[in-house]
Amino acid sequence: MSLLTVQNLKQYFPVRGGLLRRSVASCKAVDGVSFTLGEGETLGLVGESGCGKTTLGKAIVRLLEPTAGSIHFVGQDITHAGAGTLRPQRRHMQMIFQDPAESLNPRHTVRDILEEPFIIQKIGTSEERRKWVLDLLDKVGLPASATDRFPFEFSGGQRQRIGIARSIALKPKLIVCDEPVSALDVSVQSQVLNLLLDLQREMGLSYLFIAHGLSVVKHMSDRVAVMYLGKIVELAPAETLYLQPRHAYTKALLDAIPVPDPARRRSRVLLQGDVPSPINPPAGCAFGHRMGHPQWQASVGMDLTLKEVAPGHWVQPCPCCT
Repeated sequence: MSLLTVQNLKQYFPVRGGLLRRSVASCKAVDGVSFTLGEGETLGLVGESGCGKTTLGKAIVRLLEPTAGSIHFVGQDITHAGAGTLRPQRRHMQMIFQDPAESLNPRHTVRDILEEPFIIQKIGTSEERRKWVLDLLDKVGLPASATDRFPFEFSGGQRQRIGIARSIALKPKLIVCDEPVSALDVSVQSQVLNLLLDLQREMGLSYLFIAHGLSVVKHMSDRVAVMYLGKIVELAPAETLYLQPRHAYTKALLDAIPVPDPARRRSRVLLQGDVPSPINPPAGCAFGHRMGHPQWQASVGMDLTLKEVAPGHWVQPCPCCT
């Protein structure tokens, strides 16, 4: 049984206008996304800024109320679950946010931040919680002296370690990692990524790993989903996706990965045009429309639901992109 099953998930936001601020349109941030995630697995989620990656992650952990579709976590439908149903489930699904400076309360000490999950879930005595806080700090490589300090007293990498410690406090099954290293120095990124891998092996965690950098995602992921304008256009095992990409957008993203040898020359697929607005997305294949592909018109009215082209390799069937 899959740990997480997402089926045709949609997350729309109203666009208001006029004197009465009525809803005049919808911003389709996530528009019909489906995938599964197994226990101990890492699914990488990549795409350009604004494609809906973070919105999808927030909807899965129910920080947002989904517009349509379904989310099943450990066999339970949590799509529209109320606070009473979600509270015990929140022990098992957590989130690491992109900017630790924004996600950590600057008025709380590290002890307060790490004790809070236990207090909310009414777990342990005061003495037990203090011991657990020290254990968490040790797991993420921070000294015990950090407990009485405030987030602003730490570097960016150390703050993200505090965020990671908070996310694993209740021993969850699933962690949504929302670009956890994009705000960090390059020299610190590998340390945080290796910490996440070590914790996954030790605790049997499942990750939904959201990132821009395909090289980072390859290092972390078992499978990779490529997202464009609110939809997944390709989903495959990591090695397969990097060696045999099938969708034109995936190929363009792979071509954008920097090559460490400045003398090396290679042909590249250059992205043209602008990303269409999620408020008024084009009919048919959005990427083909952006590129002005001569076969784009043929995709209008087609069923663009992902199709399995090889074992475990799913691609959006489109005459202008595959």
